[in-house]
Amino acid sequence: MPSSPPALRPYQQQAVARVVEHFRASDDPALVVLPTGSGKSLVIAELARLARGRVLVLAHVRELVEQNHAKYLAYGLEADIFSAGLGRKESGRQVVFGSVQSVVRNLDAFDAEKAGQGTFTLLVIDECHRVSLDDDSSYRQVIAHLQRRNPRLKVLGLTATPFRLGQGFIYHRHHHGMVRGDETCFFRDCVFEQPLRLMVKQGYLAPPRRIDAAVAGYDFSTLAPAASGLYREEELNRVVAGHRATPGIIADVVEQAAERQAVMIFAATVAHAEEILGYLPAGEAALITGATPGREREAIIAAFKGRAIKYLVNVAVLTTGFDAPHVDLIAILRPTESVGLYQQIVGRGLRLAPGKQDCLILDYAGNPWDLYAPEVGAPKPASDAEPVQVECPECGHANLFWGKRDGELVIEHYGRRCQGLITDPSPVSGTSRGPRGAGSGARRQCDFRFRFKVCGECGAENDIAARRCHGCQTLLVDADDKLKAALRLKDARVLRVSGMQLEATVNGRGMPRLKVTYHDEDGATLAEWFALETPAQRGAFHAVFLRDHLRAPGAAWRPTSPQEVIDEQRRLRAPDFVVGRKVGRHWQVREKLFDYSGRYRRADSEPVQR
Repeated sequence: MPSSPPALRPYQQQAVARVVEHFRASDDPALVVLPTGSGKSLVIAELARLARGRVLVLAHVRELVEQNHAKYLAYGLEADIFSAGLGRKESGRQVVFGSVQSVVRNLDAFDAEKAGQGTFTLLVIDECHRVSLDDDSSYRQVIAHLQRRNPRLKVLGLTATPFRLGQGFIYHRHHHGMVRGDETCFFRDCVFEQPLRLMVKQGYLAPPRRIDAAVAGYDFSTLAPAASGLYREEELNRVVAGHRATPGIIADVVEQAAERQAVMIFAATVAHAEEILGYLPAGEAALITGATPGREREAIIAAFKGRAIKYLVNVAVLTTGFDAPHVDLIAILRPTESVGLYQQIVGRGLRLAPGKQDCLILDYAGNPWDLYAPEVGAPKPASDAEPVQVECPECGHANLFWGKRDGELVIEHYGRRCQGLITDPSPVSGTSRGPRGAGSGARRQCDFRFRFKVCGECGAENDIAARRCHGCQTLLVDADDKLKAALRLKDARVLRVSGMQLEATVNGRGMPRLKVTYHDEDGATLAEWFALETPAQRGAFHAVFLRDHLRAPGAAWRPTSPQEVIDEQRRLRAPDFVVGRKVGRHWQVREKLFDYSGRYRRADSEPVQR
């Protein structure tokens, strides 16, 4: 038995300290983000050692259950294992390591009276990005069962990628002072995050070395993920099935792997993986898919880790919970739906191992992700979009949104609301101990909205997708209803905008004015004029025009003349629809609809079939 616990690295010590600090002040579910290969198992073991009550550590694969259990034993302590796959179902000791599949089928084994000990006080979930929002999911059933017996249960999640396809970020607040996911997230606070770049720089992970393939690859650029966030297998197959590039790609992989220890190949589909396997050296390669039987999978993984085979082909089953440190070449032959998944794949090759200098990354699928880029949290809105920083003009928070640059200038972004956390000016006494407590200070999300729709009753700014006003709860007028009502009026004109023209002109008294003309497909127009000579006029121009028309709303751009606006019109966007009303002999612009999504066709889209 060791006389002292294993030594933790500095960042592991920080993670443990942050978790302890958080749970002393709050019962909110917390999250720790550590890159693949950073030693999450040791952090879990230390927290289990420090816990005063009972601890249950869950994982989704038995390899992780076994790995986490082994790290705890290194302290010279004993713990139970509850995993059918490992042939053990023990739940009597203070600390239990279990597979979620086995635990959820045997919840009565985790009742305090049956175990002969107290209730569980800490639940740790490894690879917690797998926790669903669905109350019927396995993890949520376990959590609910333990909480019924202990309402003060502390829940901690650990993951390398705190992002779930179809949901976005899996936690609400980040310890750096920003909002990530929405209020519905199960995990409330990310209390610690260790950057991947820093891990590589400090020598804790092998440096990745990505090179551009010298052979033809696959073109997945025309594919779009389904509503689930995943690519459809039938669409992937249309690209890769029998593709003439595959033999050349695998020949290149084998050539690049000549001096490498172990190779993992990530295929797009099962049929694709089977084809790949046929081109690899006989007797040196194996394939694992979701349908591979358990014992066969174990034998293949054991052979790969024991270096009996060099190449391991898989289809979306070894992105998490798989540890083979000697892997030093990753070949990616599939599109990755997010930078998080890309990081998971590459992370399989970043662990340190004897004789390993780096990890070679060969990408034959044209994935656009930067390994070190942070996850934005929203689906990528356009193929040429990239993460951009946008400062909030109200609180100064540096937001991270999808956007576009023109040189160093951010000319467009897709952010809606500031992600910054601000502290209310009024002090909060006491310490929150209930679920969703905020600790000793009240922090809330900044109210500034980059894009919004205004409530006609109280004037509050709401999210562009909101149905009710967050201020007065009035049902917001639907954009389709606005268009339908305007089309019924004889003195109204509705333009499906196909173009916006800016012109520097003068009024009847010779004063300079900016004329903005909106055109529809049939040649009809509506126009409005703006003066920019005085600070008051420029303020009004910003309030009634720039805030809506800026492609990068919130930018500190304040033009002082019509010509300056015209020179920088690349910063501006046109509305989808403009509604005008006739006043006397002239038409006035009364309403402009942006970010329109409804049953009427926009000028830049095909008719919607209903």
